[in-house]
Amino acid sequence: MTNTFKLAIAASLLSATAAFAEYPEKPVSFVVPFPPGDLEDVLTRLIADKFQEMYDVPAAVVNKPGGGGGPFPGAVEVAGAPADGYTVGSFVIDVPVVGPEIGIPELSPNPFEPVGIFMTYPFVIATLKSQPYSSWEELADYGKDNDVSLGHYGSFLAPTQVTFAAATKTGWDFSSEAAFDLLDCNVLASGDVDIVNATIQTLLPCIDDLTILATIGEDRTPLTPDARTVGEIVPELPLSLWNGLFVPKGTPADAREKIEAAAKAALESDAAKNLSQETGVLIYWKDADASNAQIEADIQVNGEIAKLLE
Repeated sequence: MTNTFKLAIAASLLSATAAFAEYPEKPVSFVVPFPPGDLEDVLTRLIADKFQEMYDVPAAVVNKPGGGGGPFPGAVEVAGAPADGYTVGSFVIDVPVVGPEIGIPELSPNPFEPVGIFMTYPFVIATLKSQPYSSWEELADYGKDNDVSLGHYGSFLAPTQVTFAAATKTGWDFSSEAAFDLLDCNVLASGDVDIVNATIQTLLPCIDDLTILATIGEDRTPLTPDARTVGEIVPELPLSLWNGLFVPKGTPADAREKIEAAAKAALESDAAKNLSQETGVLIYWKDADASNAQIEADIQVNGEIAKLLE
């Protein structure tokens, strides 16, 4: 047997071993397309930590905010990654529901498949108590004759669209609006905008100084039980704002199964339970089939909102 033949056999064996290497064998990135600190970031870090603990490979959250453009630049990066399980997107509803509809080539058609949906945001429409309105109805009356500005995470995003639609349905409109990477107490205190739609997580430090005009979701948030949902104010506008784990289509089943196992374990941890109690975030697990059904239902609701805003 010649040395050349031996080398060829060795190379073939190495290639076969690499082809059948068990996932994961190298670091895994969980891409969060928003800055650090909000609920999707905190929970995704718990999932990444659990993944690292279970499979003994590095796993880290990579924040890819869009500069006021919502989650789409980060989603595009995940869409361009190999379908091998080593790049996982932690995405809000807007990525699979809105992304394919707004002219971003990398996101149309939807290039992702869900691993699972794991949380519903305690999303609120909030303003300072010093403003001359303390309910949605008072805001609507005020907004008919006065300027009211809105801060949001992106004009095409679901929470922004449903806020615009609620204003339209109650007979008024925002005079101006602006996108931010992070909506916190400073945005309101500085007077940059009059109203924000954001998660309670970023507003907790000043919650006593705020009026919660409405919540966006299927149910009222536990921390603000007296604040009605947009769906209660305008029954035509039910909407649930969730976050889930997504991978490029074609990602092997064993990778998706291991990501799901780590996520489910992390969501059952004391840290996740404490976060739910402190912020009102709803934590659960919907598998891929249930997630796809949720996405299809949300596409229908988003279509109705788009018609209303035409």
